Amino acid sequence: MIADIKKRALHRARILEGQLRGLEKMIDNEDYCMDIITQSLSIQKSLGSLNKLLVENHLRTHVTHMYEAGGEQREQAIEELLKVYELTKNRADRA
Repeated sequence: MIADIKKRALHRARILEGQLRGLEKMIDNEDYCMDIITQSLSIQKSLGSLNKLLVENHLRTHVTHMYEAGGEQREQAIEELLKVYELTKNRADRA
C-alpha cells in the first residue's frame, strides 16, 4: 500500500472501531432510536470513506501495473473495477 493511504486507512478503521463500540453501547443502553440510527448512518459514511481510500490505493498501484502489463491483466483490472461499481450501485439502489 502507498504509505500515506495506508496511514489514512488505518486511522479511518480505528475511528470505525470506536463508532461500532459506541453503537453497540447505545443499543445495549436502549438509547433513543433516532440517535442509534444516526450513529449507524455515520458508520456507513465512514465505511464509504474507507472504501474510497482503498479504491484509490488499488487504482494507483495494482490497476496501474495491470494496465501496463496489458492483455489479460488489463482485462482483469477492468473486470475488478466494474465489479466494485456494480456492488456500489446495487447497494445504493437498496438504500
